[in-house]
Amino acid sequence: MLKLFSLLPNPLTKRLIYGQSLLRNPFSLGVRIIVRNADDHVLLVRHSYIRGWYLPGGGVNGGEAMAEAAMRELREEAGISATEDLRLLGVYLNRESFGRDHIGLFEVAGWEAQETFLQPNAEILEARFFNPGDLPQDATRATADRIAEFCLGSRDRDPTGGGYW
Repeated sequence: MLKLFSLLPNPLTKRLIYGQSLLRNPFSLGVRIIVRNADDHVLLVRHSYIRGWYLPGGGVNGGEAMAEAAMRELREEAGISATEDLRLLGVYLNRESFGRDHIGLFEVAGWEAQETFLQPNAEILEARFFNPGDLPQDATRATADRIAEFCLGSRDRDPTGGGYW
């Protein structure tokens, strides 16, 4: 199914993914995680089924806490295990997904690489660390905005720790 999505235009792929989730649940919850290395570079991933670079993350499963989902997504997408508790930075409303999708943004301070560290898989084509001030051109707007807020100290940061994705 993921390979089929990669053949479709990006806006159509997004609509299909969101439409499928709306049929199952009119409210969705996801997570994204800011991971930095020793050089203070931030981890981004490129998915097999949608274009652009994103912070690692994904959907929260039924019966799963947001922090548990964030730790699972780090393992699945980047081969990273958190060695310290994750810190919730904010909860955002993703207006691009019919206004029903909420995203919990976390930061992990301590982590260690596993056997699958930064290895491609069926979902992730590439995972790399980037200088926060020199992101790839096809990093998504929300990804660039969150990195500007939390890694570069942007003045546009919402002091309540949330807002719009």
